[in-house]
Amino acid sequence: TAVDVAAVLGAFRRSYPEVGVNVRTGGSDEFLRRIAAGELDVGFLGLAEGVTPRGVQTRELSRERLVAVLAEGHRLAERRRLRLEDLADEPFVDFPEGSSGREQSDLAFDRAGLRREVSFEVNTADLLTGLVRQGLGAALVAPSVAREAPGCVCIPVSDGPVRVEYLAWDSFNPSPAAQAFVDSILMPQPKSPSPTAATA
Repeated sequence: TAVDVAAVLGAFRRSYPEVGVNVRTGGSDEFLRRIAAGELDVGFLGLAEGVTPRGVQTRELSRERLVAVLAEGHRLAERRRLRLEDLADEPFVDFPEGSSGREQSDLAFDRAGLRREVSFEVNTADLLTGLVRQGLGAALVAPSVAREAPGCVCIPVSDGPVRVEYLAWDSFNPSPAAQAFVDSILMPQPKSPSPTAATA
């Protein structure tokens, strides 16, 4: 959510039309393994705060506290702020156990000394918010995902998990194309000068 991937890819293609680009979606753990193995050039990762990616070069892009997503008619939907203990007895919709998406919430509940039940394990944010919209459970997601969930409300969670987004790439001899892509994200592009009028 820190980067508009489609816009970045479009700009890169316009700058380097001869470079072939393939895009894959998946989990951050899988991407870390594949980058370290030389199977992927670059990846966008979302990891729990305190989890450091290893075996690859990274740059932190953003960090954000996850928010609670509830169905509009949920008993807590009118609250302005929640704590994890307010949600502990709710059934949860989350990503699969062991995934980096799930780890963010699991670690937060563990640190708070709370247990929760994950009733639905899913692989996509759309299905996750769809199940929440049907009143089947609560979820903790990035604010940008929550805002795009019709029929749901998003509520800040004061002690909720923090998600850290990284750009990751192979630090050992990256290809020129991969390095150009990394540079296009990390190096801000110069802004065009604003038009000025001159009189003689």
